[in-house]
Amino acid sequence: MLNKWYLIINYRLFLRNLVQLVCEDIMGRNLIEYFDYNAVVTLTMFFVSFMIVLLNYFSKGWFNKILFSTQRGKWYNPFTYVRMFLHILGHRDWKHFSNNYLMILLLGPLIEEKYGSLNFLSMVLITAFVTGLVNLFKKKSNLKGASCIVFMLIVLSAFVNINSNKIPLTLVLIIIFYIVDEIKDLGKKDSVAHYGHLVGALCGLVFGFWFLMDDPWKWVVNFIHRIF
Repeated sequence: MLNKWYLIINYRLFLRNLVQLVCEDIMGRNLIEYFDYNAVVTLTMFFVSFMIVLLNYFSKGWFNKILFSTQRGKWYNPFTYVRMFLHILGHRDWKHFSNNYLMILLLGPLIEEKYGSLNFLSMVLITAFVTGLVNLFKKKSNLKGASCIVFMLIVLSAFVNINSNKIPLTLVLIIIFYIVDEIKDLGKKDSVAHYGHLVGALCGLVFGFWFLMDDPWKWVVNFIHRIF
């Protein structure tokens, strides 16, 4: 009987030591080395948004209300302008978060690799700001979520393989299936900000053609000269 217990104790000690050795080997080689942080902006957005979803769950939406949603506010309130950028990080619930980031994690690395992390970050911030600005003109509208970024990425993805001055058929089909659908749903009384989707798609269209030009700033200067 004593021999039996002795074997069981030794077996448990063996398993514990084995697990400890494996863990030490992994930690010794640095666990992060096993993964490739392949899209800096995309993944950082994901992890920050994920943390905010958790914080909102435990605070019962307090963080979204204070920082991560945008609505019409006083022009002298600094939070009004901060929220115009940060609203893309806040989400209503887990389903809202997962639906947006399934698309962002799929398309984000592709766009980030093509245009570079800095350009991609600029596009994200500009889209967030423009969407937040449009939302300020709507009464009783509380906007949150990265849906505008999703639609920006959907449209931008059609520009990835353009090698000529021709309009890509994929872009035309995206406009038909996504944009027209959103225009049709603009009047719906639901919790979805369809106008935010349209603003994101429009930003994606502008960015796509902007990066196709050889000298976009020259075109802007010429355009301004023609107006004035």
